[in-house]
Order: sequence, then C-alpha cells, then structure tokens
Amino acid sequence: MSLKAEPEWAGKVVRCPGCNTKLQIPENIGGTPPAADAPSPGAAPSYSSSAPLPDAAPPPPVGGGLDSFVQRPERLGWKESDPTNPNGYLSFAIGVVLTIAWFGIVYPFQAPAAKAVAEYSSMETIANVFFKHFLISFINTMFFFWAAAILYLKLGKLKHQREALFLDVLPAELGREINGQNVGSFIDHLYNMPVRLRDSLMVNRIRKALELFEVRQNTPDVGSMMSSQSSIDGARIGGSYIMLKAFLWAIPLMGFIGTVIGLSHAIGGMSFANMDDVSAIVGSISAVTSGLGTAFDATLLGLVLAVFLNFPMNALAKNEDEMLNEIDAFCNEVLLPRLNDGAGAGGGDVAAIADSVMRGLAGAQKEFLVDLNELSKRMNEYASNLDKRSDAFQQVVTKEFINNTTQMRTEMQESLKDSLKVVTQYMGALETGVRGLNTVLKELGEKQILVQQVKKKGWFGRD
Repeated sequence: MSLKAEPEWAGKVVRCPGCNTKLQIPENIGGTPPAADAPSPGAAPSYSSSAPLPDAAPPPPVGGGLDSFVQRPERLGWKESDPTNPNGYLSFAIGVVLTIAWFGIVYPFQAPAAKAVAEYSSMETIANVFFKHFLISFINTMFFFWAAAILYLKLGKLKHQREALFLDVLPAELGREINGQNVGSFIDHLYNMPVRLRDSLMVNRIRKALELFEVRQNTPDVGSMMSSQSSIDGARIGGSYIMLKAFLWAIPLMGFIGTVIGLSHAIGGMSFANMDDVSAIVGSISAVTSGLGTAFDATLLGLVLAVFLNFPMNALAKNEDEMLNEIDAFCNEVLLPRLNDGAGAGGGDVAAIADSVMRGLAGAQKEFLVDLNELSKRMNEYASNLDKRSDAFQQVVTKEFINNTTQMRTEMQESLKDSLKVVTQYMGALETGVRGLNTVLKELGEKQILVQQVKKKGWFGRD
C-alpha cells in the first residue's frame, strides 16, 4: 500500500493509518528524478509501507490468458458502513452515563436552604441551578450530553475519513493514464487495501467511478456519476445533523417550559387574604420573588447549554464540508484528467465525437437540473417545517403568557377588592364614631353646667 506525504514531512516519523505502525519518511522524498511512469513534478510524492497490513485481501492471480481471467474473483464491492451517522443507542447510553455522573458531581455542592443567595459560592450557585427544577434540568442536561456524544462519535468518523485521504489510491506505477486496458489493475489495487481504510467516502467513490469506467468506457458518464455521488454524500452528511438540530431547538424550549412552570408556582403562591398581618404580606412577596428567580434559572441553563452545543456542532459541520470539498477536488483534478476513453485519438469520426460530447453535456445538464429541483424542494420543505415549528412555539408561549397574565390579574383584582372592602368597613366605623362624638359635643354645648361650692364649717361652727 502506498501513502502520500507532503515534502515538509521528509525525515519525520509518522503512524500508518492502515496498521498504526510507526514509519520513517525518507529524507529524499522529493529529490529523486521521476521515472518514466512517475507522476508529474506537481504531484504529491509517495512512499510505500513494508509493514504487514491487516484485513488485506489476497492479491489477484498472476498470469495471462483465459485461465487467469476465470480465476479472478468477481468484484462485488464491499459493505459500506455509514460514514457520518454514529450508533444512536451508543450515543444515548453515553449521554445518560455522563448526565448521571454530572449530577453526582454537583450534588454535594448544594447550598443549605437557610443560606442566603448572596452568600453562595460559585459551585453552590451552579449546583442550585441544576437542582431547582430537577426534572427540567435533568432532561436538558441529558439532551446536551447526548448531543455531545453524537458530536464525539462523528468526530471519530471524520478522523477516519481524513486518514483515508492519505491513501495513494491511483498509484503512478500502474500507469500515468487510466484506460480500458489497465483500469482493472487500479480497481484491484483498491480491493487490496485494508478494509478499515478502503471503507471510506473517497475510496468508495473512486471505486464506483473506476468500475463504471470499466463497463461504459465513457469519461462524461463517470463525471456525471461522481457529481451525483457527491450530492448524495453531502445529503447524508447534512441529514446526520437533524438530531443535533432537534436537540439545539429542544434545549432552550425546555428552559422556557421550566420558566413558565416556575412563574405559575410563584403566582399561585401569592396570598393577600390577611391584610392586617404585614409580616404575612412581606413573606408572600418574598416567596414570589424567590419563585421568579428559580423560574428564570431554568431559562438560563437552557440558553447556556444551547450556546455550548452550537459552536462545536457548526465547527464539525464545517470540517465535514471541507473534507467533501477535498474529495471533490481530487476526483475533478486528479481522477478525471487521467481517464482516457479513446475519444481524443486522431482519425476518429468528428461528428460522432461531437455527438458524444453533446449527449454528455445534455445528460450532465439534465442531472444538474434534477438535482437542483430536488434540492429546492428539500429547502422549501425545510423552510416550511421551520416556519410551522416556529409558529407553534410562538403560539404555545403566547397562550401560556396570556393565561398566566390573566390569572395574575384576576387574583390581583380579588385581592384589591378584599382590601377595599376592609378599608371601607374601617372608614364606616370611623365615620359612625365621629358622628357620635359630634352629637355628644353638640348636646354639651346646649347645656349649662353650674358648679356650686359648699362652704365648710370651722371648729367652732363659724364660717
């Protein structure tokens, strides 16, 4: 098996992506003059690994004639694994284990109930955010770690695809151009690669292109097929993010649900029945403010988790797009120019060549229009579904807000009515007392009070 190496890696020790063996790259990696069948000076140099490669298929029988053709095993390809979608059960199990472990870590840091919020430490604040709305926080955390597990497994698949890019899938030793006589040797070279590395997007696409060229001997058909395969690979990678986008949408929504539940509990705890007890009123207001703080903590947790999930997801999507672009560039810049179907040989029928070119262009244009229509349809469906989900979410939030506002307004009106009734009774009693006092004062003003002094007799009976 041959691997490609850049000139700046000369003299360094690297690991073989096929067998994980350490290899020493030669010092003169690009200094030897090219042989007769070597690639052009602009091509990337290569080196060969002499270490045994696991899972390598046995080489085809050597020899010529009909016997060797009959002994060659039929090429049926190999079972292609999913290049981008990880195992759903494995990612779910990892997410659940990480969630339980996280709650076990923050559980000892919960602040006592009697401790003031201003005295919380940083770890106590984080722990209380997770344990105030335990059910909502547990679901949100599980969604986050589930999505993180999917991203981690997808990163491993991306690493595998990038390792396959180092394979020298079209060695120059087999020929500078690929034609009907030597295309079988190139296909056999692909089948002799390690199973782990040949099961990749790049090798699978090149294998399908070479097998089509072996049958059809038509370069435009191969180019059209590779363009369609590129669209299929892009759609598969894009579809692998549907679950992650669902998590990214559900995490803040669960936070909003926790906020609505907290608001409902806080408003339900308001009680102004006993207006004479000021301490009871202050306690009710304190309970409401505490409930509001707990409610908004659920939204805070959902938004923070969504932010931490958004950036790695987009970074991984960007890397996968770049990997697809590298595969497309290799197929268009290396594979297609080396294909020779004999259409450019001299002495051919110019009309037939022109007709073949026109048919190839027409077929390519038709495939492009079909793919464009399909892409437009998918984009319209996605936009429509996104609008529907946004409208439904807005309706739910609006309905809950109106219901809670109406309930709060009704309770406030009832409380104000009770307070007004008590005040009215007090004012009536005060008015009755004032009127009675006025009556007494009026009666006293109309009467005269005579004060008569009684003379006392002395010791001897005289005044």
